[in-house]
Amino acid sequence: MIHFLGVYDYTVILTYMSLVSSLFGITQAIHADYKTAIFCLAFSGICDAFDGRVARSKKNRTEDEKNFGIQLDSLCDVICFGVFPAVICYLLGMRGMLGLSIVFFYCICAVIRLAFFNVIEGKRQQVEGGCNKTYRGLPVTSIAFILPLTFWIQFLIPDKAFLVLLHVVMLLVGFLFILDFPLKKPDLKGILAVTFITLFTVGIIFMYTRFKLPPPTEEGSPIFEEIMEVVE
Repeated sequence: MIHFLGVYDYTVILTYMSLVSSLFGITQAIHADYKTAIFCLAFSGICDAFDGRVARSKKNRTEDEKNFGIQLDSLCDVICFGVFPAVICYLLGMRGMLGLSIVFFYCICAVIRLAFFNVIEGKRQQVEGGCNKTYRGLPVTSIAFILPLTFWIQFLIPDKAFLVLLHVVMLLVGFLFILDFPLKKPDLKGILAVTFITLFTVGIIFMYTRFKLPPPTEEGSPIFEEIMEVVE
């Protein structure tokens, strides 16, 4: 009889759907289809918002299955909400010394947070079990809500101002990933409200935003170059 490593049941389906959505979104971002990429990011966030509830619906999960779910969720989150947003922002113009520094900082903070979550969640499961009611710091999945809202603003402001905003948002969100502060987890009504707002935002993005791809030969960051011109 053939045996496979891992867990294969309905409790992990949404997590894998989130991962596949983000991988597809990365391919679309590379081809400058940012609207589809943003939709994929939002869809990954929605899947992640409900995967824990789906997993906890199975009452006879073993400790190994619970731990596998924790590790699997965090590993997928590294790609979905760490690497994927960073790729989008890089392609949209976060390049050069300033842009890359912020992109690297964001990814490092996301990985630190997820590794820390695995440590404390593993300990908490052994003592308490169930679902934790409070976050420590900003969850990495929040970027699936924050970034679409940021991109929604693109049709309201000039391209350069949007690029500045993108730098600020990614830097701030990365910092909040590792800042230790309590944040109450939303209940089901809160999750549904955020889901509706996210889908509404994505709809606005499809109708109005432009998402212009910077020239392929442009290696520097236009924001950093403008700052240097002012200093000089």
